[in-house]
Amino acid sequence: MAVLRKIVVQNFRNIALEELAFSPNVNCISGSNGEGKTNLMDAIYYLSMTKSAFSTSDRYNFRYGTQAFSLAGTYTMPSGTESLFTIRVDSQGEKKLRRDDKPYGRISEHIGELPVVMVSPSDTALVSEGGEDRRRFANAVLSQMDRGYLASMQMYNRLLSQRNSALKAPFVDSALLGVLDERMSVPAAAIYKARKAFAEALDPVVAHYYELISGGREKVSVGYSSDLDRGSLIEVLGDCRAKDIEHRFTTSGIHRDDFLFQMDSHPMRRYGSQGQQKSFLVALKFAQYEIMKKEYGFPPMLLLDDVFDKLDMDRISNLLKMVAGEEFGQIFITDSNKVRLQGIVDSITSDRSYFETEGGTFRKLDV
Repeated sequence: MAVLRKIVVQNFRNIALEELAFSPNVNCISGSNGEGKTNLMDAIYYLSMTKSAFSTSDRYNFRYGTQAFSLAGTYTMPSGTESLFTIRVDSQGEKKLRRDDKPYGRISEHIGELPVVMVSPSDTALVSEGGEDRRRFANAVLSQMDRGYLASMQMYNRLLSQRNSALKAPFVDSALLGVLDERMSVPAAAIYKARKAFAEALDPVVAHYYELISGGREKVSVGYSSDLDRGSLIEVLGDCRAKDIEHRFTTSGIHRDDFLFQMDSHPMRRYGSQGQQKSFLVALKFAQYEIMKKEYGFPPMLLLDDVFDKLDMDRISNLLKMVAGEEFGQIFITDSNKVRLQGIVDSITSDRSYFETEGGTFRKLDV
């Protein structure tokens, strides 16, 4: 498994310059809200995914008054060797990514090298918002485990952009649409197959973790809905071509897929209480962790941002004991309550490090 030994963060959010060394097991970051706990977690996530877990645009990641930010992480890799990964992003949008001072040919080549799972309060959008958030979640997981999936997504999105441009032209070229439809069908089929298999793998594992959290009072499930359920993409786009020409954009396709989160056969979004939804989301992320661990053959890094305020302490403690069992990976946990955090983590392991932050400055605690 990849273990983050040291990180250097410069001008990222409210962090001016910090260099921190971590435990290979459990790392705990405490501090008041708005002091930088989540920003450090996002910096760690960024080193894995080359983008923020929260911001769609890098312009929100620059420290106020600066024109660039940089991140550097020293990792012990699954092979036992050490590697240094660095990312620098400037205000013009240029992103430079290196491994051991060697630039990547393409940034996408990095995805999956440092597998990560993040649990945060923003996950509520997976239940409360539309399908775009759920597709983004699935894409982030599948792209880490399968580079072919990531390539298919990139190809499909490029062709989709071309098709939408063709639909907006003063004269719509039906022959061009036919060519694009055929080309899009190849990556669409691969994406559909991967997403369907992912939903089928998630379903029983989410149900298992939800039962552990909730005590089995309700039954939850994960399903998958796609326009390709009714035929190939060529057939789907052919059926909706007149509609697409009228609306001037592509109205059907895998870019409109959705994952169905249900409780007792009803939409979780409408019928789940706030507590039930939070329990479901934690179960979903722990299921992601389990599936990635099985796929890689080693556990991914686990980032737990401010989860203790959301669930009963006994249930969270039980889940952490499961994750922190035999052959567990590196875990980062944030909480505003230092005493509570220490009480939970000390009951799990003695191999841990504690940090405290104030105003984007971090110090290691002697405990």
